[in-house]
Amino acid sequence: MKFSELALLRWATHLHIGLALALLLWLACLPSAVHAHGVAAGDLQLDHPYAVPSAPGEPHGKAYLRGIKNAGIQAEKLLGASTPAAAKVVLHSLKPDARGLIGQPVEAIELPAKTLTPLRHTGDYQLTLIDLKAPLKEGDRFDLTLNFEHAGTKTVKVWVQTPRDSAAAHVH
Repeated sequence: MKFSELALLRWATHLHIGLALALLLWLACLPSAVHAHGVAAGDLQLDHPYAVPSAPGEPHGKAYLRGIKNAGIQAEKLLGASTPAAAKVVLHSLKPDARGLIGQPVEAIELPAKTLTPLRHTGDYQLTLIDLKAPLKEGDRFDLTLNFEHAGTKTVKVWVQTPRDSAAAHVH
């Protein structure tokens, strides 16, 4: 092999290594950008926003978050929410009843400092989507904008999925 061919071979090898490293770096960043199912809003961590599929003919839907963690030293409140998927969103407190969990409207959801507040389908709160524009089907995704007292507004991507423990009944 001549010197110029060897130099060209070394250059090509370095180029391939550089491209491979760039690809690995890009792939390392990809899971957090694509698969992350939680976002931050100030001191708040909004974990795993999801909705359950709506029953055929049901005009309302239900959205949840695995939890909202307030890592700050100041209490926060979820004041409301909105989505293009429904005419409006109502915050509900869930209370046990002989028929399941009953939703009672609340003006805000308290998010104490240094606390994780679950908003799960088996928990204390839900976001009720009033007058859905289309049924919520497994695998659908839609934007949900959350309005906080101090952290302002934050839009999250909600995934429609059937929860693993979907035995809990909801009554409204």
